Amino acid sequence: MIEKKTILDRYRGEFFEGEWPSIIEMLNLNTHRYGERPAFSHFEGNTKHSITYSELLERVYGVATFLKSKGIKKGDRIVLNGKNSPAWGISYLGIQAIGAVVVPLDNQLESERVDALSLFSEARAIFADSDVLEKSEATFEFRVSLTTSSNSDFIDFSTIKGAKKAPAPLPTENDLAAILFTSGTTGNEKGVVLTHGNFMSNAFQASDPNFLNFTYEDVFYGLLPLHHSYSMTAVFLEAIKQGSELIFGHSLAVSKVISEMRNGKISLFLAIPLLYNKFLAGLMKKVREKGAVAYALIRTLMVVNGFLRKVFKINPGRRWFHQLLDGIGMASNRICICGGGPLSPKTFQQYQQLGLDFIQGYGLTETAPILTLNPVSRFKVKSVGKVLPLIEMRIDEPDLLGVGEVLVKGPNVCQGYYKDPQNTAELFTEDGFLKTGDLGHLDKENYLYLKGRAKNLIVTEGGKNVYPEEIEDHFQLYGEIDQVLVRGYMANKAAKAEGIEALIYPNIDYFDGKGSDYVTREIDKIVREVNKKLVAYKKIDKTTILEKPMEMTTTKKIQRNKVARTIGRLLGSS
Repeated sequence: MIEKKTILDRYRGEFFEGEWPSIIEMLNLNTHRYGERPAFSHFEGNTKHSITYSELLERVYGVATFLKSKGIKKGDRIVLNGKNSPAWGISYLGIQAIGAVVVPLDNQLESERVDALSLFSEARAIFADSDVLEKSEATFEFRVSLTTSSNSDFIDFSTIKGAKKAPAPLPTENDLAAILFTSGTTGNEKGVVLTHGNFMSNAFQASDPNFLNFTYEDVFYGLLPLHHSYSMTAVFLEAIKQGSELIFGHSLAVSKVISEMRNGKISLFLAIPLLYNKFLAGLMKKVREKGAVAYALIRTLMVVNGFLRKVFKINPGRRWFHQLLDGIGMASNRICICGGGPLSPKTFQQYQQLGLDFIQGYGLTETAPILTLNPVSRFKVKSVGKVLPLIEMRIDEPDLLGVGEVLVKGPNVCQGYYKDPQNTAELFTEDGFLKTGDLGHLDKENYLYLKGRAKNLIVTEGGKNVYPEEIEDHFQLYGEIDQVLVRGYMANKAAKAEGIEALIYPNIDYFDGKGSDYVTREIDKIVREVNKKLVAYKKIDKTTILEKPMEMTTTKKIQRNKVARTIGRLLGSS
């Protein structure tokens, strides 16, 4: 049984009713438990600024009181569009404290899309950074600037005063909490409708001690955009659920991230494959610079530590590699979690060998989002994790290898899409399981192994199924390549059979000053190396080198349907 039996049963009837607390009820509960502990922090240069849980709750109730004075009521939608900051977090919670619904939008969206989604969601007001407000032409009853602005049409967030009490009854588990517009890899946004119970049930499942062992003493790092469901639940809401400190990150620049992780003594780091690959590549580059002997010694020690962890359950690597880990800001890290996309098993394994509890998981915006996690003590390198305690998962129409579409049911599954009955109906099976659109298989211990998206499947002339994501994984640790997308192309129109093409955008910094012939030779060399690792029917038979990067989401997933816009040959095909 998950942790809720030991924590929630103690406070049920006092701070909340029902099975799960709402987000605000959870904040209220943990303010009671940890009121004087730091809640939200951020860095200005090397100076850290913090507010406690008691101060946070007053600020949250202040926003709720302000909204009530503006006529906002339960169920009203309010857009939130800003960079990660304490002001963003306070606004998010304050909107929900009055029973209103947050519509968090991607801060990198074009202003036309912000306006269109604001109109579609029928938002009455907007909280946003001043640059977003300046560009917006949508009609709102009022606009609140999260950052300093000289525009008198905007209400300055810093002028909203705190309050000791909430102005209305707090929302409960069945109330709508947020509408999350999925950027996804298709670029076609859908508004996912999620309740307080969806979010909090997911936060409690993810922190089950059988999977992870979070405590109120942990320090979370809000680095990825918080509008995204992965960061929203696994970082922002998990910190509130634990009563932990959350440090807001402002930049994805590696040097800035390393500095903030080191100075903030971050113990829980959640990121995407791109960042983890960059950190690992930088670390190994420094090791190589120490010379061949030092490099060989460290790689040997890594393998030895990996063996000791697996066989004897001991981890001397934290001592052996402390200096190396400090160099990438991870000396204080207890757990690293990777989500938002597939991670190469080789990357996963090397972090484990360095002594870090490094795990990965899987989920969807529609499931708030986490469905599987690798338990810290029983992880499987090639799996995206074990199915969470309250999730029912099955594989639809499995093939001879057990691979089929992943279907799920559980308390964190959304109600559907906002004002979109057709797509909502298509999202679920007749017996109420959500269709993920992902292909995978389960082992006997209920660990999930993903193959890729059903719609990305390539069918070769020999009738073989090829999952492009599996091939793309082999390129993750090549610093010469910035982006890679594997897709099918019509190799034989008569047989309607597909060949396999790799679209590659080179790392411009790596090839700076190098001629086009050199770039072609190096990319071809890498493709040949990858092909040697693949069975015959999975080998890449066409390579296209791009002159422009492919469009990506804010979690650095390539938007596959927009690839055609960026396909222009830099050097031709080989």
